[in-house]
Amino acid sequence: MVKLTEARKKANKNGMKILKIERTIKRSTTKNFILKLATEEDLKAMESYIEKRKAKLKESK
Repeated sequence: MVKLTEARKKANKNGMKILKIERTIKRSTTKNFILKLATEEDLKAMESYIEKRKAKLKESK
């Protein structure tokens, strides 16, 4: 097993925080788009994307 230096551990922890923030921002942006801007066509496309993603998650279990 590879030992991580303290600097690497700190960098990994910071990277995880950044990813969490980015994911939150993306989720918020998507929600606002759906609730405020999306057209019927946009919503149908998103439903299709969601179904494809659910199927992919289901087969990976």
